[in-house]
Amino acid sequence: MMCTADITERALLQKYGTRNVPRYTSYPTAPHFHEGVDAEIYKSWLGALDADTSLSLYLHVPFCKELCWYCGCATQVARKYGPVSEYARVLEREIETVASHIGQPGTVRHIHWGGGSPNRLNAHDFSSLMAVLRNRFTLAKDAEIAIEIDVRSFDDSLVEAYALAGISRASLGLQDFTPAVQTAIHREQPFDLVADRVAALRAAGIDALNFDLMYGLPYQSTGDAVRSVEMALSLEPSRVAVFGYAHVPWMRKHQNLISAEALPGAEARRDQAVAMTETLLSAGYVQVGLDHFARPGDSMAEVTEAGTLKRNFQGYTTDDAATLLGLGASSISSLPNGYIQNIANTRLYEESIRKTGFAIARGIAVSAEDRLRRQIIEDLMCAGRTDVATRCAEAGMDVRTLLGNQTALEEMQVDGLLSWDGAVLEITTDGRPYVRVVAACFDAYLQTGKARHSQAV
Repeated sequence: MMCTADITERALLQKYGTRNVPRYTSYPTAPHFHEGVDAEIYKSWLGALDADTSLSLYLHVPFCKELCWYCGCATQVARKYGPVSEYARVLEREIETVASHIGQPGTVRHIHWGGGSPNRLNAHDFSSLMAVLRNRFTLAKDAEIAIEIDVRSFDDSLVEAYALAGISRASLGLQDFTPAVQTAIHREQPFDLVADRVAALRAAGIDALNFDLMYGLPYQSTGDAVRSVEMALSLEPSRVAVFGYAHVPWMRKHQNLISAEALPGAEARRDQAVAMTETLLSAGYVQVGLDHFARPGDSMAEVTEAGTLKRNFQGYTTDDAATLLGLGASSISSLPNGYIQNIANTRLYEESIRKTGFAIARGIAVSAEDRLRRQIIEDLMCAGRTDVATRCAEAGMDVRTLLGNQTALEEMQVDGLLSWDGAVLEITTDGRPYVRVVAACFDAYLQTGKARHSQAV
């Protein structure tokens, strides 16, 4: 029986695990944005917002002191501080411009600082930007203000500035604690350094801590991955995310510095992901969606239990705001009418903001059918099930509109990935690692698009 199960599992991995599919942090996904959506359209979408529309803000800081070779984010190395300070002034201009075009600003319930490394901003510039945000927007008293941190360049002046600014959650990129793996990805950060910075954050009252770990890294073994989880858990994080390394050198040229021969194969990646998941579950963490874990009592565990978990560009989230405004180079905004993405090149972004206050590169308006497909995909990604018939009835659409890929769903049901009665679709335990593949069946753009994506597992 064990042998048969192993063969079946291996067959599923070979059939579905290496497929390249989106991560579905939006729908339609970013490769399908186009230049036909410009600043004038964005202005009209901002002007249509009203006081009843809840807001979230995302601020992108596209700088790091060093480049991590595994990184897939929009960032650049800035060893001198001058360019970072200049960027902060331009970002202030964008904040002012965007805020001035909103019809009736709603209440901001979430702010997320991402990068790059947001702590590349010094304490003065970070505090100035937070002051502009508070001046131009109304923040809820219990708003969550979160920031991503590179512990290798995070001093006590920043800890103090974050506490004074109301930072309530910090996310630390740990990836793996194995020295050989850290060397191979060009991110060396000893456990003692991480523990020291965690203690500093907690001493300042920033207790909600998220840790990011990865599998599928060069020279990484299953034992390395499990030890890294155990070491991370000794610091008692609120949440842990376990991401599979996406080797996409055609998108991020610096990933060519990582030898493809050093990367674990599909079965080794699966074994690492399973072992890390089992370690976290054994420690009492609640699995959230595909790849997040939360301590019982954490707000993400609570929304998972309540069935109200959401997904956006930061991954799984408790944020249910109707509008997310992206600020900074490459950032993406999600509004009721559609998506907008800023220019990714930092120099061109700054030039455009100085000239017009906006730096729109592309976007996409969403149709009623897009919204329906997005809801079904989010249901699957967050809850592992969706009532397709009810979702279609609520949208006033025929369920047959969505089922261009019904044959694929039927095949997945035969393979044991899902149960499907024509109305309710539910991912099975065996199918959970392949939920992105199932979700892709409802992606009308993927079937005709030419975008390249990361593998499913």
